[in-house]
Amino acid sequence: MAVRLAHISDIHFGGENAAAAAAAADYVNDGRFDLAVITGDLTRFGEIDEFKSAAAWLARIRCPKLVTPGNHDAPYLAWGERLFSPFRRYEQLIGPAPAQTHLGGGFAVRGLNTARGAQPRLNWSKGQISRRQVAAAVAWFKASHPECVRVVACHHPLTEMIGGPMTARVWGGEAAARDFARAGVDLVLTGHIHAPFSWPYPFGDGKTYAIGAGTLSVRERGGVPPSFNVLDIERAAIRIAALGWTGSHYEPYRTWSVDRRS
Repeated sequence: MAVRLAHISDIHFGGENAAAAAAAADYVNDGRFDLAVITGDLTRFGEIDEFKSAAAWLARIRCPKLVTPGNHDAPYLAWGERLFSPFRRYEQLIGPAPAQTHLGGGFAVRGLNTARGAQPRLNWSKGQISRRQVAAAVAWFKASHPECVRVVACHHPLTEMIGGPMTARVWGGEAAARDFARAGVDLVLTGHIHAPFSWPYPFGDGKTYAIGAGTLSVRERGGVPPSFNVLDIERAAIRIAALGWTGSHYEPYRTWSVDRRS
């Protein structure tokens, strides 16, 4: 059994690195991927033209795709929409916002929306995940084949990246990470902080891994180049390569190899 995933995040159309985004689509099309997972912030300000650019880019990718929204995918300037229907534009032009699923080929992926149009704190860019979202995901994984690779995809890291260039501060995030570890989830794929990372959650058997992807926008942080992740999942190990854009091609920027639970 081998599964190959592309993990792309934070393209921010309207402020994208056009060459890096185009080359990433070409790389995925040439790479025999089983699924491309895009973990939010497709747009810069949630404008309709930005969503149209994102939809056209997604249409270029020939392999199956699972896309979940990010905080930038709620309109920044249309306050009525932001407060009462924050993901209406996303759903009209991209796909379902609350949850997304992919099952088949030996793996099961559940996408969750951790972004909110508004919330009772000053910084609305931070994440939230509810107990109901977690419970529904855990129940869905239980119904999948027990030998499936189990993957959660959401925009915000559920626990903070150590030394990261920014925070996610996800309400309910640590409890969700603990529940996913106990449910035997293999990977939690996220974006938001514009820097790649990999580490195990300190819960359960220690074999549930948080994986973060970088950005394909011009909003680079911490000296990290535009990048995306390639994940090769084998029976005994998961190999992660963060591929960095050099200005002309992609090459490995960071790599990790982690053990799978038996």
